[in-house]
Amino acid sequence: MANISMTEVALICHAQSLAGCIERIGATIARGTSGEVTVTYRVSAETGTLEIPARLTPFRIDGLWKSTCFELFIGNFEDESYLEYNFAPSLQWAAYEFAGYRSDMAELETNAPNIRVEQDTDILMLFVTLQLPNAWRARSLQAGISAVIAQKNGDLSYWAAAHPPGKPDFHHKDCFAVQLEARRAT
Repeated sequence: MANISMTEVALICHAQSLAGCIERIGATIARGTSGEVTVTYRVSAETGTLEIPARLTPFRIDGLWKSTCFELFIGNFEDESYLEYNFAPSLQWAAYEFAGYRSDMAELETNAPNIRVEQDTDILMLFVTLQLPNAWRARSLQAGISAVIAQKNGDLSYWAAAHPPGKPDFHHKDCFAVQLEARRAT
């Protein structure tokens, strides 16, 4: 049997943004023994009111957070470095590494994540599987799970498992609220 641990997380709308038609956003995250991380985002809302980009051929692109975008931040307990992944319903994606809080950003050398989208009138789901870099696979990690949701009326709402005081800031360590234990092959 695979050594997989799954965590369910409710995302909270930031106090300075409006949830609008969004009833709730939840996520599940699992870490496997081969360095894979799977995340499922589930938005319960009248999807016709959301700004959901059309699906494209998957490719890497910056600036996804300016519209509907799902994000995953991975940090460790040993230093201030962290990784940022962005996933859009269009199947576009981005990945970065940081040496410290918003410092020394570089494009993360990685393979494209596997992204799948399902949508109905009252639900939007995004399924993602990615491979952690080799140097990150044996460590216990902290994850920040978040989303930016754009609505057709122009509103943006910011959702995360936890928020720091002040304006929305997914890079802040307070957002890294989910612990991912190191997984070992059995």
